[in-house]
Amino acid sequence: MSLNFLLDPAGFSLSEGWLALGYTAPYWQVFLNGLLNTLKVALPALALAVVLGFSLGFGLLSQNPVWRRTARVYVDGVRNVPLLLQVLALYFGASQWLPVASEAWALPGGVLLSKSGLALPTLVSTAQGWGVQWPHIGRFAVEGGWVLSPEYLALLLALGLYTAAFVAELVKAGVLSVRPGMAQAALALGLTPAQARRWVVRPLALRAMLPPLANQVLNLLKNASLGVAIGYPELVSVANTSMNQSGKATECMVLVLVMYALLSAVAAGCMAVLNQRAMRGSA
Repeated sequence: MSLNFLLDPAGFSLSEGWLALGYTAPYWQVFLNGLLNTLKVALPALALAVVLGFSLGFGLLSQNPVWRRTARVYVDGVRNVPLLLQVLALYFGASQWLPVASEAWALPGGVLLSKSGLALPTLVSTAQGWGVQWPHIGRFAVEGGWVLSPEYLALLLALGLYTAAFVAELVKAGVLSVRPGMAQAALALGLTPAQARRWVVRPLALRAMLPPLANQVLNLLKNASLGVAIGYPELVSVANTSMNQSGKATECMVLVLVMYALLSAVAAGCMAVLNQRAMRGSA
C-alpha cells in the first residue's frame, strides 16, 4: 500500500469548502478540504445540540406541565427516528418547500432563504476598508454574501436536533443524580433555592454529565459521515470520489479511518480536560 497518489492531481473539485480547489489540486488537499468540511458542520451542530439539549433537559424536570410534556414529546420522538431519515427528510423537505432563488424569502438581517441555501451578509475587504456585502436576488440566483448550501443546513440541523434529544436525557439524569440532601444543606446554610441550584446542584450535576456527554460528542463527529447520503462533501464523500478517480480503495479507506480516529482522539482529549477541570477540588 502506497500513499504516493496523494500528490497526484485529483481531477475533481468539491461543491463547497474553505479551500478554493481546482481540478488540478492534489488528493491530499481534497482530503484536507473534506476534513475541514466535517468540522465545519460538526462544531456548529455540537453547539446547537448542547444549547438545545440543556434547555430540553431542564424542561424535562420543569414543574410546568406544558414545558415538561413538550420536552418529553420532542425527546421521545426524535430519539426513535433514525438519524439518516431525519437528514433525508430535512434535505428533501427543503428542496420541496423552499422557493426558487429568484423568489427567495427575505428574513430579518438581510438574510435570504431559498432552494439554493441560506445567504448571509458577510464582511469583505474593499479599497476603502472593510464593508458588509449584502446578498441579493440576481438574474438567475442569489448573489453576494455567504451562502450556506441546503446540504450543509440539512446535515447541521439533523445532527444538532438529534443529538440534543440525547443530551437532554443526560442533563436530566445528571441533575437527578445529585442527592437531595446537598440542596437541603445549601438551603440550611441560607442560600435561596435559585442560589442552591446555581452553586450546588448544577456544578455537581455537571460532573456526572461530562463523561456520557463525551460519548455524544464522539457520536456526533462520526454521524457527520451521513452527509454522503445528500451530497455534502465531507470525509466519506471525498473518499468515495477519490476511490473512483484513483482506484486506490484500500488507501482511501485507511485515510478516512485514520482521520476519524484522530478526530475522536482530539475530541476525547478535550472532553477529558473539561472533566478534570470540573472534578477539581472534588476529592
